[in-house]
Amino acid sequence: MTAPPQWRALDFLSDLHLQATEPATVAAFAQYLRHTPADGVFILGDLFEVWVGDDAAEPGSFEAHCGELLREAASRCAVFFIRGNRDFLVGSRFLNASGARDLPDPTVLNFAGQRWLLSHGDALCLDDVDYQRFRSQVRNPAWQQAFLSRSLPERQAMARGMREASTARQSEVSEYADVDANAAKAWLGSANATTMIHGHTHRPAEHSLGADHQGRQLRRVVLSDWHLDDPSPRADVLRLDASGLYRLPLEELGEARAKADEALPNEPQPGSC
Repeated sequence: MTAPPQWRALDFLSDLHLQATEPATVAAFAQYLRHTPADGVFILGDLFEVWVGDDAAEPGSFEAHCGELLREAASRCAVFFIRGNRDFLVGSRFLNASGARDLPDPTVLNFAGQRWLLSHGDALCLDDVDYQRFRSQVRNPAWQQAFLSRSLPERQAMARGMREASTARQSEVSEYADVDANAAKAWLGSANATTMIHGHTHRPAEHSLGADHQGRQLRRVVLSDWHLDDPSPRADVLRLDASGLYRLPLEELGEARAKADEALPNEPQPGSC
């Protein structure tokens, strides 16, 4: 996709894993959406801890509340969504109702004279053979159709079982698989891009991937997960503007908007969330 020429700032975030049992993270997300001045917000997967079908977003539900937060934000700026490994079943019904725009994984974004490759990142964790096998199964349209044909309570029970099994497996693994560097370089080459932005690994950092055949330096930039209910809370947003990419802790977002509101108390921020 190509960003409109009037856009000045874009935000990238992922792995919020929103769930009713973690209200601080949900509140932080709501606060972020109300205060970010970005023209476009790109959610790169795992917005939700689990998604068992769009019919879960029934009136009064937690899922419906999250949809309302997105819809409110989408009335002020563009909101984009790439599916992750937890919310790969998010469908057009929910996205249309929330105003979020569907993006394929991966997506090439043209902005500020450069091409940026966006992905959730799970498809590139090739060393996790068990997960890649599971991913192939659940991304199969036939599997999804069979799963979604079950009743909502049955799907919710199955999701709980899968999460418990996943948690048990994680407790037995000392180190999780990371994105494969060669695969990331191949994706960047196919996209004619030099920077990949992704989530999934919960390891916020910037990794150099060396140079491509044109001598351009390649890199992948990893988003933070959000966990505000933890004793050591963490969350940040990656912002892209004319000056480049930089991380913005949530508290700085609030401070920046407060200063803007103080400087221009009667003037709305055009294009902002």
